[in-house]
Amino acid sequence: MLAVTPRQAAVIEDKSEKLGVTKRELMLNAGAKLAGLIMECSAREKGAPPEETNVVFLAGSGNNGGDCYVAAEKLIYKGYSVTVVNLVKAPKTELAKEMFAKLPDKVKVVAGYRSDNIEAAIEAAELDYMTIQDKDVSSLRGKKELTPVERLLIGEKQRMTNVREAVVSADILVDGVFGTGFRGELQSDIKAIFAIGTSAYRIALDIPSGGDAVKGTVSEGVFKADETLCLGFMKFGMAQYPLRKYCGKITVADIGIPAKAADVSGEGRTYIRLDRNSLAGFPPKRERDAHKGSFGSVLVIAGSSAMRGAAAFAVQGALRTGAGLVRLVSVEKCIDSVAVLAPEATYIETDCDDYGYMLFDSSKDAILEAMKKSDAVVIGPGMGVTNDTREIVRLVVQNAEIPVIVDADGINCIAEDIEIIMNRKSGLIITPHPGEMARLLHCDTKMINENRVTVAEKYAEKYGITVVLKGAGTLIADANHTAVNHTGNPGMSRGGSGDILAGMIGSVAAQGYSLFDAACAGVYVHGLAGDAAAEKLGQEAMLPRDIVASVSDAFRILKEKQKQKI
Repeated sequence: MLAVTPRQAAVIEDKSEKLGVTKRELMLNAGAKLAGLIMECSAREKGAPPEETNVVFLAGSGNNGGDCYVAAEKLIYKGYSVTVVNLVKAPKTELAKEMFAKLPDKVKVVAGYRSDNIEAAIEAAELDYMTIQDKDVSSLRGKKELTPVERLLIGEKQRMTNVREAVVSADILVDGVFGTGFRGELQSDIKAIFAIGTSAYRIALDIPSGGDAVKGTVSEGVFKADETLCLGFMKFGMAQYPLRKYCGKITVADIGIPAKAADVSGEGRTYIRLDRNSLAGFPPKRERDAHKGSFGSVLVIAGSSAMRGAAAFAVQGALRTGAGLVRLVSVEKCIDSVAVLAPEATYIETDCDDYGYMLFDSSKDAILEAMKKSDAVVIGPGMGVTNDTREIVRLVVQNAEIPVIVDADGINCIAEDIEIIMNRKSGLIITPHPGEMARLLHCDTKMINENRVTVAEKYAEKYGITVVLKGAGTLIADANHTAVNHTGNPGMSRGGSGDILAGMIGSVAAQGYSLFDAACAGVYVHGLAGDAAAEKLGQEAMLPRDIVASVSDAFRILKEKQKQKI
């Protein structure tokens, strides 16, 4: 599914106009879709007839406000009680002004904003409505003559009282304040309005106000929606946390944008929300005369005496995702354990040091020879970080002529010596969690979590690699594309889940898919398997081994939904 940035959404609207669907038509369609959703939610959530349902729109001054005005007009003629609160300024775009002027007299309109003159006076008097107490205002109402500052106090209190009364009265509360162009922090009075306690069902239009449509970050006080209606396309940042948890249920409305207008391939980076139909034909069809060589060979270099499970999970992930052959390079103790769990794989034993980690000198020839017979290599899970394992990572990255997937300790080796990835011969995928990404950038994890999209994109662009930044809403980025995943659940937050993912991505890459497509397919199916495991066992009890066991369920679900074109 295409997801867009605010800039791309504007380009699409301009293209739509050139193709014969005007912005006015798009606004009328958007307002109709919003009205339809409100009626549906009213019947579903409140169960009251229209004449007993109060719908309150918090409207901005731009085209989001215009969409609200269109919906308000339609609802008033359906019998609903409708209030429009202009929360920022009076309507300022031509379309918003037109739709506001068409509002029937039955629609109650509340001016919930300060005029420019009042703004200046408030600033000059150094007042803040948040400090105005009820007793301050009530004591003034009996006075015969008021000073300018006292009149400001009463006016500001009355403004906020009118807004509060409207919000509290709502059965359905609609946020159409800022839309996708919002940046920075919400003003204190807007935050206070969004925080008013109410039992209303809360709908955000396009995106909750206070959310960043690209980064997925939020301002303090962001509107918390029960449901968000996206116009035309989902906005990319909505699939990222923390914004995702403020969106509630996400619905994408078709507002009549021509298909040709939606082509943003020439408008910079392409953004995608992964779904069942965006996996570039994965899984491949298995012809009747296929054999094990038809589906690629994966070389896994992983494990140590102390971390055998990591290698086992990577191997099993590769096997379960369809690879024809999987070989593991590791130390004896690790191989002995993995072979019991995955007898379908083959094994290349290396010498180890006194702590059970692979040695470089005795393994390099075997690794180079094995890479010649492989279609992709996965390196890192459970290897440990030593001088020898660092040299093994360097050997693989700089000599492989096949896709390389670097995970876990492989990433930690690179973090200590970034030159490892500078002279490579082939494509590279790294699969860091936020802590590993922080080590790569020599910063703290907080910075990574607050800038996930930017970090993944810039790192991918700088080194010409594909970055899979794991976490809730895993990101996949290369130089030209960014995808976000929505499958998966908190039950997967256990050691070993990432090792499975690395093996799965390696398996897809070995089957001939591009690095970006392989990463997308691996991430999506991995999350789908996690969801299947959680459904069977619950998020609390499920283990990474259950993800492996549920990969078959993931493929079944994937094929069913692809066949249904869902």
